[in-house]
Amino acid sequence: MWLILLLIIAVWVIFAVKDIRLKWISKPTFNYFKCALPELSDTEKEAMKAGDTWWDASLFSGKPDWNMWLKSGKPRLSDEEQAFVNNELSELMAMLDETDITARGDLSKETWQFLREKGFFSMIIPKSFGGKEFSAQANSVIVSTIATRSLSAAVTVMVPNSLGPAELLLHFGTQAQQEQWLPKLASGEVLPCFALTSLHAGSDAGGITDHATVCRQEFEGQEVLGLKVTWSKRYITLAPVADVLGLAFKVYDPDKLLDEQVERGITCALIPTSHKGVTQGGRHDPMGLAFMNGTTSGKDVFIPLDWVIGGESGVGKGWRMLVSCLSAGRGISLPALSAGTAQLCAKSTSAYSQLRYQFKQPIGQFEGVQSAAARIYGLTYSIEAARENTALAVDLKKKPSVITAIAKYHLTEQARMVINDAMDIHGGKAIQKGPLNYLANHYAGMPISITVEGANILTRNLMIFGQGASRCHPFILQEMEAAQMADPEQGLKVFDKLLVEHIAHSGKNAVKALLNGLTVGRFVRSPVSGDVARYYQKLTWYSQVLSSLSDIAMLKLGGKLKYREMQSARLGDMLSHLYLASCALKKYEDDGHQCGDLPLLHVAMSYHLSSYSRAMKSFVDNFLPRGFRSIAKRIFFPFGTRAQEMSDEQVKALCASVYENHTTRLRISALCPSQKMLGLEKLESALSLSKKVTSAYHDFLRWQKKQGVKLYDKSVTEQLGEACEAGVISEGDKQLLAEWLQLCDEALSVDVSSAS
Repeated sequence: MWLILLLIIAVWVIFAVKDIRLKWISKPTFNYFKCALPELSDTEKEAMKAGDTWWDASLFSGKPDWNMWLKSGKPRLSDEEQAFVNNELSELMAMLDETDITARGDLSKETWQFLREKGFFSMIIPKSFGGKEFSAQANSVIVSTIATRSLSAAVTVMVPNSLGPAELLLHFGTQAQQEQWLPKLASGEVLPCFALTSLHAGSDAGGITDHATVCRQEFEGQEVLGLKVTWSKRYITLAPVADVLGLAFKVYDPDKLLDEQVERGITCALIPTSHKGVTQGGRHDPMGLAFMNGTTSGKDVFIPLDWVIGGESGVGKGWRMLVSCLSAGRGISLPALSAGTAQLCAKSTSAYSQLRYQFKQPIGQFEGVQSAAARIYGLTYSIEAARENTALAVDLKKKPSVITAIAKYHLTEQARMVINDAMDIHGGKAIQKGPLNYLANHYAGMPISITVEGANILTRNLMIFGQGASRCHPFILQEMEAAQMADPEQGLKVFDKLLVEHIAHSGKNAVKALLNGLTVGRFVRSPVSGDVARYYQKLTWYSQVLSSLSDIAMLKLGGKLKYREMQSARLGDMLSHLYLASCALKKYEDDGHQCGDLPLLHVAMSYHLSSYSRAMKSFVDNFLPRGFRSIAKRIFFPFGTRAQEMSDEQVKALCASVYENHTTRLRISALCPSQKMLGLEKLESALSLSKKVTSAYHDFLRWQKKQGVKLYDKSVTEQLGEACEAGVISEGDKQLLAEWLQLCDEALSVDVSSAS
C-alpha cells in the first residue's frame, strides 16, 4: 500500500513541478518528437494546411458532442432550388436515354443545348455573374438524380460544378479574371475542363513533369512577361469539347525575372483551347460510357502572366488552390454518383424481387436473396445519409478534407457492393444490354468513380488517417508546429504546455474507454431515448477507443506511421465508420424517426459497427506485440465490442418493410424517377398491380399444381379461363391477373441484340 502511495506521489511531483517535468519528461519527449516527425513534402505541407475540421474532430477527440451534431442543420433545398428540380431537371431526365447515348457516343445536340441554356453548368457560379448560385445540397441532389438515369450525363454536369476553372476563379481569381470568364461559364458559352493528371503524376501531384519557364515574349503586339508552358495530360473529362483549359504545371524562373526564387512550384492557369499551340488530343473510351474524356498537350506554348489564376501573385500557389477546393469533387460529386447508382439499384431490385417468381414464389422471399437485398437497402440508406450530411458541411462553409475523403472512398466502395448485389439478384437480366437493362451501364461505370480524385487505395491508405491523425487530433498539429519553431527554447515551452494537456486528454480517454468496456457503454449519456439510444452509447465508447489507439500508434511510430499504410488505413476505417454511422443516426432524426425507417437504420448501423470492430481487431492483431494483443482487447473490450453483422431477424424485418411499406421504399429511392426509363417504367407498372393480385395469383398457382400435365399445352389465358370456370378465381381476378402477367412478362424481358 505504501509503495503504491509513494509511486503516486512521485508521478505527481514529476508532472506538477515544472522544472522537474521539463528536465525529465518534456525535453526528452520534445527531442524525440523532433526526430520522429515525418519529413513532409511541400505538397503534403499544403495539404496539411488546407481545409478544416468539423464533426470528424469531435469523433476523434473521444468526446463527440451529439447535441451539436444533431442540431447542425437539416439538409434541405430552397424554394428556387426545388423549383429547378421539379421543372428543368425533370425535363432533362425525360431527354436522357443512356442506351441511345452510349450507342451514339455522346449526348444529343438538343441535350447539350438544354444543359447550356438552363444553367446546369453554372450551379456554383454566383448570380452576380449570371449563375444559379445553388447550395452544395442542390448540386448534390441534381447530380444524384441525373446519375440514376445516365452516368454519362451526370459526369458531364458534375465536372463544371466541381474542381475546375469556376471553383478556382471564385476563390483565387483576380477580379478581371472573374469578370472575363465567369459570365461566359455561367451562360454555357464557354465549356471548361481542368487538367492535372499526366503520365507520371496522378495522385502525387508533386511529381508533375509538365513545366513552364518564366520569360519575355511578344504577345498581341507587345512584349510581356509570361510563361512558356509544355504539358501532356490524360484522363481529362470534357477535354475533347472544352473551350477553356484549366492547367496545372510547375514553374521555373532560371533568369530570376520574378524574384530570386528559381523553383516556383505548382501553378494553375486558364488557357483558351483555341490558343496557338494547344492540342486537344485523342478521346479516351471510359468503360464504354459516353462522357467526353481525353488528352490535351502543348509544347512551349506562351501565355501572359495574367492568365495564371490569381495573376502574378498566383504563381507557385497552385497546389494550395487545388487542395483547398477538393471538397467539391470528393464531398459532393462522387458521393452524388454513388447515391444515384445505389438508389437505382434499390428501386429496381425491390421491384424485380417481388415480380420474378421461381419455385412458385417471388425470389424476394428466398432468404439468400433477402440477405443481399437487405444489404442493398441498408447501404443505400447509409450512402444517402452521408451524401446529405457531407454536402451540408460544405454549405456550412466548412472544408473538411478528412470527411470528404471518407465520403469519396467509402461511398464509392459501398455503391460498388450495392450494384454487385443488384446484378446478382437480377441474374441474366442484368447482363443483357439494351433499353430494358437499367443496371449494365452503371455496373460498367462503377470503377470510374473508384479512380477519380485519387484512386481508392490511395484515399484509404494515405489520406483519411494520414490527414485525420494530425488535423483532427486536439494536440498533434500544434505539437508539430512547436517542434518546428525556429527558437528551440520557445518551442519547448509551448510543447511542454501542450504535452501536459495531451497526457491529461489521453489519460481521461483511456480511463473512460476502460470503464465503458467494463460496462459495455451502458452508462454513456445519449441525446435520445428509445430504440436507437444504444447506438449513441456505443459510438461514444468506440470514439474513446479510437483516440487511445491512435495515441499509442503515434507514440510508437511517430513519423513512420505514414509509411505503415496498412495500419493507418485500419485506424482510418475506424474513424470512417464512426462518421458514417453518425450520419445514419442524424438522418433518422432529421427525417422524424419514422418507424418504417428503423429497419433501414438497424442494418446500416450493423454494417458500420461490425466494420469498425473488424478494423479495430485487425489493427491490434497486426500492430501490437503478440503478448499485448489480448491485453489491449481485454482493456478496451473485456466483453467484446457488442457489434454484430446484420442478423437474420434484421434482414427479414427490412425486406418486409421495403416490400410492404411504400414510404420505406420511397426513402431509399427518392432521387430515382422511373418516368421515361423503359425498364423501370415496366417494373413500376407491374409492381403497382402486385398487391391487388397476389392472393388470387397464389390461388391460381396452387390450382395449376393440382392440374399438373393437363395444362402443359394450354396458354396462360386459357388456364386463367379454366381457373375462373372452376371457381378458383373470380372474373375480376381473371382480368387483373391477365393484365398483371402481361406487365410482368414485359418487365422481366430482356433485349435482343440487333448485331448479326
